[in-house]
Amino acid sequence: MSDGVPLDDESPNWRRTLWSMVAVQFTMSVAFSIVAPIMPLFLPDLGVETAGAVNLWAGVLAAATSFVAIFTAPIWGGLADRYGRKLMVLRSTFGIAIFTGLMGMAQGPWQMLALRAGMGALAGFNSASTVMVASQVPEQRLGYCLGWMSTGQLVGSLIGPVIGGVLADVTGSYRLPFFFAGVICMGAFLVTLILVPERFTKPPESRRKTSLPAAVRVVLRSPGLIALIVVMVMGQFATQAVQPVVTLFVQEMLGQRPDIATLGGVAFSVTGLAGVLAVPILGRRSDTIGYRRVLLISLAGAALFTAPMALPLGYPAFVFERFGLGLFVGGVLPAANALVGRLTPPADRGLVYGLISSAYFIGNTLGPLSGGAIAATVGIRWVFAVTAVLVLANLIWVWAKVPEVGGRERA
Repeated sequence: MSDGVPLDDESPNWRRTLWSMVAVQFTMSVAFSIVAPIMPLFLPDLGVETAGAVNLWAGVLAAATSFVAIFTAPIWGGLADRYGRKLMVLRSTFGIAIFTGLMGMAQGPWQMLALRAGMGALAGFNSASTVMVASQVPEQRLGYCLGWMSTGQLVGSLIGPVIGGVLADVTGSYRLPFFFAGVICMGAFLVTLILVPERFTKPPESRRKTSLPAAVRVVLRSPGLIALIVVMVMGQFATQAVQPVVTLFVQEMLGQRPDIATLGGVAFSVTGLAGVLAVPILGRRSDTIGYRRVLLISLAGAALFTAPMALPLGYPAFVFERFGLGLFVGGVLPAANALVGRLTPPADRGLVYGLISSAYFIGNTLGPLSGGAIAATVGIRWVFAVTAVLVLANLIWVWAKVPEVGGRERA
């Protein structure tokens, strides 16, 4: 027994799977977030000169990976159901390691765009790792386990930007962080290969569906899944719209400084720090008060702390607001993923999580593109105002459309 919930399960290795994948999730999150605060600062080295062009290219490059992944994620999700989830994690971590390292050698924005798109073609890591955990842990511990997966991701997002900023400021090179990220991605590949167990049984031939239409048919049978897809799109659109402009906003507030990459990394990282504190609590509570209620609480808090970012309150206040955002926004994905797991038969989870990943990537694509365009046309502060409105709209949608499944939600 743990926390009053029995942990018996048919798969005796579920704890090993969980903690191994949390470690891999952490490593991959570090690798992804290392480059986030330095990408806009790297663009002048790639030949992008004007401030407006930097804003636009920052949004385009942030969106490129997700745009390509929209079309490939359902395919990888279906193949995960057919050939195993571990194989898909290995494929993704290895491919991302190669493409990230090559980004450090890019000579222009179009080369960087091609590499970012190539990395998107090999995406599917998050959906494969999520469905691996969701398929092997006890059903009554789903929210708790997916909460720890998000914690690993958030801890990585906490450390990564600071590492990237410090590496860039100390070495004077915006290329070195890309090489470092590629190396640790390869480390995640080795951890998965050596340490992660998987008990995978191939489904019958009639269940081996790998196409996007097959995934859509599964989702259309459940109105709850349709509603959750909208949650994923709107949630990621709102939260990712600010990503390409955070460091540029810090630069706008503080001016040119030799430590601007580090300060931008700190502004990224405090959100992850807050998430580390909050997500395990939200994940545990979702198993008792209900996933829908946790979604509502998370979205309300995210809207509350995003809106003030549009005000001219200075760098310390901005960091505080980013911290407050992290206390809530990290609860959205584990609660939504747990709902998806409860609404989907185990044999179809890889396929459905692949389609859910496409929704996630649609939001990831449209968000940075829109954020970059808004920043380039009307100013960076408006990005935060629009984001707050979208988070509030997502809250209203969840209240109206998303059902409660599982948990012991009380009236």
